[in-house]
Order: sequence, then C-alpha cells, then structure tokens
Amino acid sequence: MSIKNSELILNPDGSVYHLNLKPENISDTIIFVGDQDRVEKITKHFDRIEFSTQKREFKTQTGYYQEKRITVISTGIGPDNIDIVLNELDALVNINLQTRQPKTDLTSLKIVRIGTSGSLQADIPVDAFVISTHGLDINGMLHFYQIDDICNPEVEDAFIAHTNWDKNKARPIVINNSKYLENHFDSDQVFKGMTGTAGGFYGPQGRVLRLPLKDATLNSKLDVFSYKDFRITNFEMETSVIYGLSKLLGHEALSLNAIIANRPNGDFSKDPKQTVENLINYALERIINI
Repeated sequence: MSIKNSELILNPDGSVYHLNLKPENISDTIIFVGDQDRVEKITKHFDRIEFSTQKREFKTQTGYYQEKRITVISTGIGPDNIDIVLNELDALVNINLQTRQPKTDLTSLKIVRIGTSGSLQADIPVDAFVISTHGLDINGMLHFYQIDDICNPEVEDAFIAHTNWDKNKARPIVINNSKYLENHFDSDQVFKGMTGTAGGFYGPQGRVLRLPLKDATLNSKLDVFSYKDFRITNFEMETSVIYGLSKLLGHEALSLNAIIANRPNGDFSKDPKQTVENLINYALERIINI
C-alpha cells in the first residue's frame, strides 16, 4: 500500500517537504551541522560543489572533498528538527517517491554530526573534542517510536535511580553510536563519553534566568553519574535523537562535539569559531575513508 499524501508530503517539484531535496541531490555520506551558516564553513574546503539549496533553517550543499562525494545539511536546533531531517533523508533513499512505497533494497546512510557542546566534566576542557559513545535521551521525543530494541535498560535504570528521576517526565533512554564510524574517527586527540540530549537550552539544561527549575540539582547529578564505563561528558540538543532514529532506520551515525563551554569550571572558549574549524578539519581528514 502506498504512503498517503498527508504522511509523506512532497513539494510540487517532487522534492521532500521540509528539506526541499530530491534523491539525486544527496550523497550517502552526510554531515549534520546545527547552524545554517556552518554549512559553508565546511564546504569551503570542498574541491567543487554540485548542488545547493535552502528552505527555512535547512540548508544543503553537496559536493566533493578529495573525490569523496559528501552532503552537508543544517538541521537547526533540537530533537524535533532531527525528527524531520532524518525521516525525510530516509525517505529520499528508501522510499520510491513516485509509487510512494518503501523500497525492497534499503540504503544505509553514514551520518556524522559536527556540533558544539558544553562539557559537564572538569577534566574535559574548552576547545577539546568529544566523540559521543552513547546518546542519553532526556527529552522524550523517541518515545513516539518503537524503541525497545535500541535501548540500554540497565544503564537507564541506574541513571533513574541516581537522579531520582521524576516519574512525570519521559523515561531516559541510552542509545549506542555506530561503532563502525567511531573506529574511523577515534584518536588520542579526542575524549569519549555519553552525551546528554535535552529538549531545550535553558531549563532543560539547568540554566536559570527568571524561571525556577523543577530539579535545580539535576546538572550536579549528571556530573557525577557513573555506572560501569559510563559517565556523561557533555550536554546538547541533538545527539540522542540522531542515534535513535538512525538505529531504527538502519543508518550509521556518529556525533563529534567541539567543547566551547565547561559548565563545572564556568569557562567559555576564547575562540569558539576556531575550535569548530579545528573539528571540521579533523572530521574531513577522516570522512574520506568511510
């Protein structure tokens, strides 16, 4: 049975609704960035660009870096945007947009996030790089999908007990990265650990301006959480959903984080743009081999 028009929405030119892309516009190797202005900070390194488009915050450029065809997409901020981007990318490669039916032979995309983040550990300084070994989902978006097969309930239960997690909030989920991609991007230049993914920037990440928090001690609990080899290294707003949806859809995903703030020490990078540029160079040197 074909997918209804209301479920898979296409533009008049046949492109997917939000991303404004057609299947031929993307590579199977994709870099995610949050900020649309960061797309060209990556593609300026390309030898040539063959395609470029933008709709809302979703800017896409596809081109070649040392003969490796790569697509760079800005996702915007937050779990809800990742839900849009990953589902529409998967539709481009795994649904026949003419018949509106899933394909028999499925394509697995290789997705690398290059993002900024704040460290929750005093020993991970500003300007460092972190590979997310797992995504700790505390925003609840993934609970709308069938996630039992991608969870780590033992670690989740330990986290719930450690934080005295409010039963009225969505159950935390711990999701593995792609070990295949981790092996390609790992080195002695990076830290590794679990990345917390919040549903907002202020209250959900423990920031107080004028509104009091439901649990003012949550960040300090995150800082000291330790279970077997697990500790939470950093906090941001996308990684767990990238990992979760990629696992469910059969894609490989890895999150690389440029640490521009250290929350325990109260530090902020003196040159965050250079830190991001350094991570871009680090990623491009390795992405050509995946």
